[in-house]
Amino acid sequence: MEEALPRLSLALPEGGGLDPRSLFGDLGVTDVGLEVGFGGGEHLAAQAATNPRRGFIGCEPFLNGVVNLVDVIEREHLSNVRLFMGDARRVLAALVPDSLACVWVLFPDPWPKLRHAKRRFIEPATLDLLARVLKSGATLRCATDVPDLAVWMRDHLNAHPRFVREYDAPSPPPDHVPTRYERKALLAGRVPTYLEYRRP
Repeated sequence: MEEALPRLSLALPEGGGLDPRSLFGDLGVTDVGLEVGFGGGEHLAAQAATNPRRGFIGCEPFLNGVVNLVDVIEREHLSNVRLFMGDARRVLAALVPDSLACVWVLFPDPWPKLRHAKRRFIEPATLDLLARVLKSGATLRCATDVPDLAVWMRDHLNAHPRFVREYDAPSPPPDHVPTRYERKALLAGRVPTYLEYRRP
């Protein structure tokens, strides 16, 4: 961690204007994706290994998840991942417009109490940020095993004028990579909802 995390961490510039492709030096990445709250990092690591010409930004505030992912990055020599230990909204606010090819929000904290619902990531102000940084044709994929949160996500995304629904099902899209938490949910008998929206 002492050697790898500083090398993998991204710093947000004062005043924004960050082109995410610049984070990957001369790797020749063609586009960049971002995962919000990557948990144990298994999804992000698998995406990075499968798509070496794409850069990936992972945002996660909790140290345990970051440690897990850094270990995988080092063992598998993944050079196309950068990490931010904090709120993903800070990264979104710093990026230049039309700079991301995809964003994943997989099994986020549902904030189940009504008084905490405003903390949910999928809400109008964050969707405005996402609509600004996603390219035309880019995708936003969300998943949850909490029925109330699935309704919340769907209603807010359907109401936003800059997102078009492409996928809505209890089974994942063909290219989906399962997460550790997702496997636990399935073993417990919970049925997830998978949503994908495109930015026209």
